[in-house]
Amino acid sequence: MSVSTNQFRNGSHIEIDGKVWKIIEFQHVKPGKGGAFVRTKLRRIEDGAVIDKTFRAGEKFRSVRTESKKMQYLYDQGDAVVFMDNQDYDQIEIPSAVLGDTMQWVLPNSEVEVLFVDEQPSDVTVPSAVEMKVTQTDPGLKGDTASGGGNKPATLESGAVVQVPLFIEEGETVRVDTRTGEYVSRA
Repeated sequence: MSVSTNQFRNGSHIEIDGKVWKIIEFQHVKPGKGGAFVRTKLRRIEDGAVIDKTFRAGEKFRSVRTESKKMQYLYDQGDAVVFMDNQDYDQIEIPSAVLGDTMQWVLPNSEVEVLFVDEQPSDVTVPSAVEMKVTQTDPGLKGDTASGGGNKPATLESGAVVQVPLFIEEGETVRVDTRTGEYVSRA
């Protein structure tokens, strides 16, 4: 089965020159002169390398079969992350380089969706927003800014560092957008 450039979706997978790529983002471009084309940002599944590539509109590629399975995140062993299937207790490893920054939003023992591409584990899907406790941040002092607003860095329980408003204190739970890494609200 093949997929055309006008069927591209963020997060879908295609095969180019025998390698499987995940479409991170794409943009259809119709210049005033000449043919339309599609600009993409792709991540290679085997090693996590990201490239920018341009295709002619209507170009076709082999569609790659993907399947999602709920698994438990056990631990990070440095070069790989270990997950366990809750049905049969099988453990799998996914190289850390392939996952990128995704795991900064996941706490050990929590359930995640592991994406299998052609029956090989390749990616982890996290919710668009997560709630985590602030483990370290400097106290916000009144008068730091003229308008009373402003931000400061805060370390979350997963180790991720995000910018939060001055009124957020250690021990509070905050909601963070995992796509941008931005503070959304108190939880």
